[in-house]
Amino acid sequence: MNEQLIDNLVDQVVAKINEERGFLVEASGRHVHLSQEHIDALFGKGYQLTIDKYLSQPGQYAAKERVTILGPKGALHNVVILGPARSASQVEISATDALPLGVKAPVRESGDIEGTPGIVLMNGSKTVTLEKGLIVAKRHVHVSAADAIKMNVAQGDIVKVRINSEQRSLIFDDVVIRVSDKFVTAMHIDYDEANACSFKKGTRGYIVK
Repeated sequence: MNEQLIDNLVDQVVAKINEERGFLVEASGRHVHLSQEHIDALFGKGYQLTIDKYLSQPGQYAAKERVTILGPKGALHNVVILGPARSASQVEISATDALPLGVKAPVRESGDIEGTPGIVLMNGSKTVTLEKGLIVAKRHVHVSAADAIKMNVAQGDIVKVRINSEQRSLIFDDVVIRVSDKFVTAMHIDYDEANACSFKKGTRGYIVK
C-alpha cells in the first residue's frame, strides 16, 4: 500500500471521527435571566413565570413574559425572559445590541458578572435597576458528561470549533467547554456570530484542537 493511499485512508478516518463528534449549534438572541426578587419587583410578589417553550437544555425555558432593556441612549423592547429564576439576574446581549443602548458590555461566561455594567429593566411602569449583570455571552459548548469522554474534552477547556456553511464556513476560536451530566451537548453563539457563519437551523459544529 503506497504512502498516498495510507494518507487518504487516515484522512477519511479522521473526517469520520470528527463527523460523529459533531454537535448542534444554536443561535441565542438577547435575553434576560431574573432572580425571584426581580421577578417580584417587575411582575408582582410571588409571581411565577409562564412557560412558553422549553429549550434544548433540560429544565430551561423561554417565558411568555417580556421586558424592556433601557440603556443611556435607547431601549430594546420585547426581550424574552429565560427561566427558571436564578440566584442573580443577568442580561445577555450581542455587541450589536449594545450600540443602540449606548453601553459597553464585556464578553463573559454566564454567571461571571462581577465588575460588569448595570442596566435598567422595565415592565410597564415597574422598573428594576441592576447594579451589574450586563454581558455579551462568551461562546461556549454545553457538553454532557458522557459526550465529554467521547470528545476528549473537560470543563473549562478552550477549543476551536469549525462551522461548515455554504457561503461562510469558519472556525471559531476561544470557545469554552462547559461539562455537566445535566447538559445536552450543543454549542451556543449569539446573533452576531450566527450572521458571521451564515447560521441556519440544523447547523453543526466540530471541535478542532
